[in-house]
Parts: sequence; C-alpha cells; structure tokens
Amino acid sequence: MNELIKGIKDHRSIRNFSDTPVEDSLIDEILQAAQAMPNSINGQQSSVIVIKNKETKREIAKLAGNQTWIDDAPVFLVFVMDFYKTDLAAKKNQIQQAIHESIEGTMVGTFDAGLQMGATIIAAESMGLGIVPIGGVRRNPQEMITLLNLPEYTFPVAGLAVGYPKGESHQKPRLPFETFRHFETYQKDGLEAAIEEYDKQMELYLAEIGRPQEGNWSKYTSNIYQYVYYPNVYSALKDQKFSNDK
Repeated sequence: MNELIKGIKDHRSIRNFSDTPVEDSLIDEILQAAQAMPNSINGQQSSVIVIKNKETKREIAKLAGNQTWIDDAPVFLVFVMDFYKTDLAAKKNQIQQAIHESIEGTMVGTFDAGLQMGATIIAAESMGLGIVPIGGVRRNPQEMITLLNLPEYTFPVAGLAVGYPKGESHQKPRLPFETFRHFETYQKDGLEAAIEEYDKQMELYLAEIGRPQEGNWSKYTSNIYQYVYYPNVYSALKDQKFSNDK
C-alpha cells in the first residue's frame, strides 16, 4: 500500500479545530489540485468560495443548523454548481443554454463538485489539515445564496470546514467492503446479513464515542431518510433557474 492510499484510508472527520491559521497559499495549492479533477465535457461547471471572515462563517453555521465547527474552523469552503460561467460562454456564441433546465445538468454539476471536494479532502489531509463535509449549506438554500451573492444558474452543493485538528478523532467504521464493491452486476445476496453485522459494530462504536442514542447505522439512517430533511432545496433550485423538467 502506497502512502497516498494509506492516507486516504486513514480519513476521519474533524470537528475540533485549533486556532492556527491556514495560509492562503496553502488553500490555493489544495484548490488547484481540486480544479485538476475531471469534469463533464470540460464544461468546468463548478466553483469554490473560500470563506475566512468570522461573521460570515458564523452566519453560515446558523443557516446550516447551528453547526459550531463551521464557525470554529479557520476556513470554510463552499462548492458551487456553476452553470453561470457556461451561460456566459453560450451568450458569447449567440446560443441559448438549456442544460441547466434538466435533471442531467443538475447531476453533472453536483457530481463534478463532488469530485472536486474529494480531491480537496485528499489534498488537505495530505498536508496535515483536518476536514468535515457540510451538507447543511442546503438547509436554508435561499439565505445561503443571498449571503454568498450567487448568481442565477448556480447553487451551493456542499461545504467543507478546514483547519488544523485539535485533539484526536475516532475513525467511523464502514459497511463491509462487499456491500460497496460489486462484480459485473449489483449483488443483493448477503446484503441484509452484512447490514445486521454492521449494525452490531456501529452500536459498539457509538457507545465508545458517547452517542449510544443513535442506536446503529440502520436505525439512525432510517430515522433521517424517512423525511426530506432539506425540503427547501427544490424551490431554491427553481428560483436559480434549475427547473429540472427536462
């Protein structure tokens, strides 16, 4: 196993950050790695907003559901689906852009932003930084759009708190590898048994870190996924001209 893969497999989310600042040059180096990731048709339909301002981070923390580690982290990154740039390219060529009106466009934009966040995580952790992804930037999307001055055809996909870790963090166990890697076709056999065993493992892990009230993986996930937990995303997408009707 090479050192890069070893580092990736050692990933853990960090929610306690030191006061040590993160230099702009380091953030730029990390985001240059992110920008180098592949993207659909070289459309480059994503952007990243770097936030260090304390008041802005505090407001984002509130909008994201009072996630205090956003405020505590020295840097917060917002990954943005960005078809505004491609629309400018279309206008330059007297063409009317349509991709932003389709579910295909939304999938392309969010997936490309996800690829870039993945690279950001790997690059940041390779430099001794800690991170925690934040889906809560979609909790109050219209307020987030206003706060970040996002133009039409853009949408905040996810955030990433970045900073130097303070203290140790436990590594959360994953479902058995066989539930993730499938050969040739999707393999349903054995999944229920694997989930049962993983639930037992997660019960021990949650008790160890002081969160036994979550129960286990299936109970915790089911309790969340019985609702659409960010119900304002669809209307905010439409307001940003992502009609998703094609």
